[in-house]
Amino acid sequence: MPKVSVIIPNYNHARYLRQRIESVLGQTYQDFEVILLDDCSTDDSRSILSKYADDPRVGIEFNPVNSGSTFKQWDKGVRLARGEYVWIAESDDYANERLLERLVSLLDAEASSVLAYCRSWRVLSDGQISESLNFHYLGLDQQRWATDFWADGREECQNYLVRRNTIPNASAVLFRREVYVRVGGADESLVLCGDWKLWAAMALEGRIAYSGEPLNYYRVHDKTVRAKSQRLGVGPVEYLEVIRWILQRVTPPDAVRKKLSEDAFSIWTPALDVLGEKEPEAALRVIDEFLKLSGPGCVERSVLANVWLRIASLHYRQGRPGKAMVSAGRAVLIRPIVAGRPVKRAFGRWAAAPKG
Repeated sequence: MPKVSVIIPNYNHARYLRQRIESVLGQTYQDFEVILLDDCSTDDSRSILSKYADDPRVGIEFNPVNSGSTFKQWDKGVRLARGEYVWIAESDDYANERLLERLVSLLDAEASSVLAYCRSWRVLSDGQISESLNFHYLGLDQQRWATDFWADGREECQNYLVRRNTIPNASAVLFRREVYVRVGGADESLVLCGDWKLWAAMALEGRIAYSGEPLNYYRVHDKTVRAKSQRLGVGPVEYLEVIRWILQRVTPPDAVRKKLSEDAFSIWTPALDVLGEKEPEAALRVIDEFLKLSGPGCVERSVLANVWLRIASLHYRQGRPGKAMVSAGRAVLIRPIVAGRPVKRAFGRWAAAPKG
C-alpha cells in the first residue's frame, strides 16, 4: 500500500501536463501512487496522459462526461486513493523534487496533524517566476509565513483562516485522507472557495504544519470559469459564505472581528460597483451574504447602515420603490447620523423624479 496518493485532476491543461507529471514522478520521496483524472478535456490532454499508462505507479481515469466541478474531481480522486496521505497536485502547477519528502516528514512527526503545506512561488503563464505568494498575506502577519511553524488548527481558524484563505494553493498541501473523509470532503456546491472551506474544516480537527521553504510552483493564468464566476458575483458570495461558516464554529478575538468587518466590506463594495449596473440581482446576493455576518457581530453599525442604503439604491434602480423605502428606513433606524442625510437626498430625488 503506498504511503501517499497523488491526485492530478486535469481539464484542458495539455500545455502544462508533462511538467506537472514529471515533477511528481521525479520526487525524492517515492512511496506513492499517482491518480491521473481527466474531466473530458477538449485539448490534447488525453493523449499526453495515456503516455503514462505503462508506469506501474500510475492509474488513469477519464470522465465520460464533464463534471463541471473542480471539487467533484477532488472527491473522486480521494475515493480512488489508497494512501494514508493525499497530495492534490493541480495539473497546471509543478513542484520542487523535495516537496513530498518535506511534507511527509512533517505529518509523520505529529500524530495529531491534519495537514502540512509549504510556501509557494508564483509562476506566470509564460513560465516566468514572478514572486513568492507572500503578497497573499498582506494585512496579516506576513513574517509568520516566512519561516516554519506548527499551529493549533482551531486557533488558526480564529485568527487567520476566518479572514482569508491562508492556504492559497492546493498543490502546496499534503493532508491525511482519513481526516478529509471525516469532514465530508470538499463542498461540491462551491465553485471557487471549496478549498478554503475544506482547509478550515480539516484544521478544526487537529494541528497544521507549515514549511517556509518554497517548494511549490503555483501557476497564474486566465481561467474562463473564474472570470464568469466573478462576473456573476460568485466569488464575493462564496467568500462571505465561507467566513460565516467558520464563524459558526469559532469565536475570533475582538481585534480579529474588527479586521474581519473591514475585510468583508472591502470585498463586497468593489463587487457592487462592478455588478450594480449590469447584474443587480447578483449584487443583492453579495449583500445578502454580507448581512448574514451582522448576526455574529462582525459588521459595525455605520457599515450596516451603508449596506442598507446600497440595497435601497439597487431596489430603486430596479423599479421597486417600496422596497427601496423600507431599506432606507432600516438604514436610518440602525445609524441615523450616517444614513439620515443620504436618505433625505434620496427622498428628494424620488419626489422630484415624476416631475422631471
